[in-house]
Amino acid sequence: MTLDHPPPAHPHPGRLTELDWLRIAAFGLLILYHVGMFYVSWDWHVKSPRLVPELEALMRLSSPWRMSLLFVVSGAATALMAGAGRPLAGPRTLRLLPPLLFGMAVVVPPQAYLEVVEKVAYAGSYADFMRLYVQGYHGFCRGSDCLVLPTWNHLWFVAYLWVYTMVLALVLRTAGTAWRDAGGWGWLSHGGRLLWAPWLLFALARILLVARFPTTHDLLHDAYNHVLYGAMFLLGFVLFGRADDAHGAWAAAVRLRWWALAVALAAMVVSDRWSAAYAGPVDPSDTVLMALRALNAVKQWAPIVALLGFARRHLAGRDGATRRWLTEGIFPFYILHQTVIVVAAHLLARAALPLALEALLLVAITAAACVLGFEAVRRVPWLRPLFGLAPRAGRQPGKRADGQPVGVR
Repeated sequence: MTLDHPPPAHPHPGRLTELDWLRIAAFGLLILYHVGMFYVSWDWHVKSPRLVPELEALMRLSSPWRMSLLFVVSGAATALMAGAGRPLAGPRTLRLLPPLLFGMAVVVPPQAYLEVVEKVAYAGSYADFMRLYVQGYHGFCRGSDCLVLPTWNHLWFVAYLWVYTMVLALVLRTAGTAWRDAGGWGWLSHGGRLLWAPWLLFALARILLVARFPTTHDLLHDAYNHVLYGAMFLLGFVLFGRADDAHGAWAAAVRLRWWALAVALAAMVVSDRWSAAYAGPVDPSDTVLMALRALNAVKQWAPIVALLGFARRHLAGRDGATRRWLTEGIFPFYILHQTVIVVAAHLLARAALPLALEALLLVAITAAACVLGFEAVRRVPWLRPLFGLAPRAGRQPGKRADGQPVGVR
C-alpha cells in the first residue's frame, strides 16, 4: 500500500462533487438495504414468508457505517453553506421540515398500516387506521412492543439532521466560525490520526453507551445514536467542508485510504468470527465484550475514511448531467422508497412468484416508482418543497435554464 502524495487543489472549488457522489451512493445503497430487510430475519415493518438469512452477512458489510457516512457528508455540505456566508437555520428548516411533516402525514402511514395488518392482524380499512394514526393511538402491540403513532419511520434521519443543524446554527450565531478554524482540528490531519483518533471516541461511546441506550430512533430517548451521529456530523463540518484543502483532512483521507480499507476489512472479518465464537449470554463488563465493541467502532469509522479518500481521488470534479439529476433526485428517492418497498413487497408476497423473480421485481418497482415520482414532483411547484426541492428558478430572458446565455455551449 502506497502512501502517495495528496492531490492538487480541487479542480472545482465551488462544489465538492465527491460529496454529491458519496451521498448518491449511500442513499442508493440504503434503498437496496431496505429491500433486503424484507427477506432477512431481522425485525422490520413487513416480512417475506420466504426468508433468505444468507443476505444478512452481505448487509452487515454496510450497516455499521452507511448512515454515519450520510451524517459526515451532511456536515461537510453544511460547512460549505456556512463558509459561503449563507444563513443556516431558516433555509435548512425550509428544506428539511416540510418533507418530514408531509412524509409523516402522507408518505409513511401506508408502512404503518401494513405493519399492523401483518403483525397484529388488524382488519380495519386504511381510513379506519388513519383515524387512529392522527389520534396518536398506541394500542397496536405485540406483548410490550407497541407501535407509536404517528411515526416518522425511515425519515428519522431528516429529523436528526434538522436538530443537529439547528444546534450548529446556534453555535455559529453565538461563537462565530473561529472555533472551527482555530480550535485545533488540524492536528487530526497529521500522521495517521484521522484514522485512529475519531475511532477512540466511537469506541468509548460503544463501550459506555450502546448497551444502556439501544437504538430507538426516538429523538428524546436515543442517547448513543446522538453521540454517534452528532459526532459524525461535527467531523464532517470541521474537517471535510473545505474545497481548497490541499494539506488537511481531505489530503489525509487520500493518503490513508488504502490503510483504512485494509483496517476496515480486517475488522469485519475478525469481529464476525469473534462474535460467532462469543455467542450466548455475556457479562456486560466482560473484557472480551468491551474489546469486541471497540473493534466494531473500527467498522464504523475506517470505511468512511477509505470512502472519503477514494472519492476525493477519483470523483473530485466529476460532473455532468447525471450527477446533477441524481443530486436533485436522491432526496425525493429517499422520501418515497421505503413506502414503495413495503407496499410492493406486501402485494408481491401474495403472488407467490419464484423468489428470484419477486426480488428483481421489487427492486425494479422501487427504482421505477422513485424515478417517476421524482419526475412528477419536480414539475409541480407546490410539491417541490414537500420533497426537499428548492423552488424552480424562473428563466431569465436570453438565458437557458442553467443560467448560461443562449448560444453558449
